Amino acid sequence: MSEAEESYIRDPSFWAVILGNFISIVMAYVQQWPLYEIMWVYWSQSVVIGIINVIRMLSLKEFTTKGMTMNDAPVPETQEGKRGVATFFTFHYGFFHFGYAVFLWQEMPLNELPADDLAFLILAILTFISIHGYSFRHNFAADFKQQKPNLGTLMFYPYLRILPMHLVIITGGMMGHSAILTFMVLKTLADGAMHLVEHRLFRKAAKSRL
Repeated sequence: MSEAEESYIRDPSFWAVILGNFISIVMAYVQQWPLYEIMWVYWSQSVVIGIINVIRMLSLKEFTTKGMTMNDAPVPETQEGKRGVATFFTFHYGFFHFGYAVFLWQEMPLNELPADDLAFLILAILTFISIHGYSFRHNFAADFKQQKPNLGTLMFYPYLRILPMHLVIITGGMMGHSAILTFMVLKTLADGAMHLVEHRLFRKAAKSRL
């Protein structure tokens, strides 16, 4: 393992992501959550990732829009251009998750959950909010040190970030309830791996310029 890889593994935000997933696994096991209840937790995690990404984009002081177009025109490297990209991402990502939520609600309405299940569900969601918020604060300065991140990359990255974890869980659900916990473990590994990939990509350009 290289020195850079070891530094990522020692990163407390990486272990925070693993811990958050482990807590969800324990809750799912203790409460015997069905697939759709678990998917509500991961839907919420996806929403948190999207919100953090909007905050990340709006927090940038320097950035590039190379290769980006909106309405057949290049996106200007201005505060107005940045806000336009963040707004577009919010609506696109938001509509995707709205449709996702409608589907989940049809399968498992949250207002029909027992009080204890709902309490554990909210606790799992709050755990992911805390973890991703901490990860953002912990990594933001290092991720974009001495580089100009591309807004186009930041806009599409969350989709790549959430795709593996949802595919893993859906696959597990298709194999029956007994396989769900196993696939939650695999989802945890995918989540941790994508966390490492995320920050390695964000820092690669910066290191190449030093």
